[in-house]
Amino acid sequence: MTGSELAVWLNSGLVNLEVAKDELTELDSIAGDGDLGITVESGARAVRSALEQTSADVTPAEVLRSSGAAFARANPSSFSGLFGGAAVAAADCVGEVEHLGVGLALSAGRVAAAFIAARGQANVGDRTVLDALLPALDALESTLLLSGSQQLDAVVAAASSGVELTRTMVPRRGRAAWVGNRCLGSPDAGAVAFLRLMEGLRSAFEPPRDLPESDLPGGGEGRSGARGRSLGRTWPLM
Repeated sequence: MTGSELAVWLNSGLVNLEVAKDELTELDSIAGDGDLGITVESGARAVRSALEQTSADVTPAEVLRSSGAAFARANPSSFSGLFGGAAVAAADCVGEVEHLGVGLALSAGRVAAAFIAARGQANVGDRTVLDALLPALDALESTLLLSGSQQLDAVVAAASSGVELTRTMVPRRGRAAWVGNRCLGSPDAGAVAFLRLMEGLRSAFEPPRDLPESDLPGGGEGRSGARGRSLGRTWPLM
């Protein structure tokens, strides 16, 4: 997947975060200060605006780096800082490659997760976004030889299972830790936000109708800028 194709895909998938504003606000009000919905909506909108200005020769790392910066600037908060920093860390991992393959994307995801864990001083089981993110990465790693659709289905399913598990977890990090057992029964808002992003990316994934995914080319077709483009005949995970 080229940087231009990555920009198109993210631009489409992020719409799902914008429409999740009310859901995330309600969930965050249970265990936090209720601002996650606004943070995610404004961040997603800022990233989409930045992506629409990308050029045809943008690299995957540049897409990730500009996305992280746009999200962090949109509405400064602990969550936006984690997201923005994780995106920049992923960009550093990707380097200057022109095509992002699924193996490198997995490595970048691991680096992003490590950044979140270190900066947020959190681990799996602490009722955070990591409880959805890390199972999703494990699912991707276990499906590397499958089609893009199958990979994304596995990622969404794993993230969803992780979200459900957070209903049984007592928060140990951040403002939610003050609430304690009162969170039980409701899912972690940050984990839900990650799930909604993955669902958006899955919905935005459309392999060509006339070719099997294994035959799809990974290159672009000389598009200029992300606005108005679609993935068309390209397979995002190649």
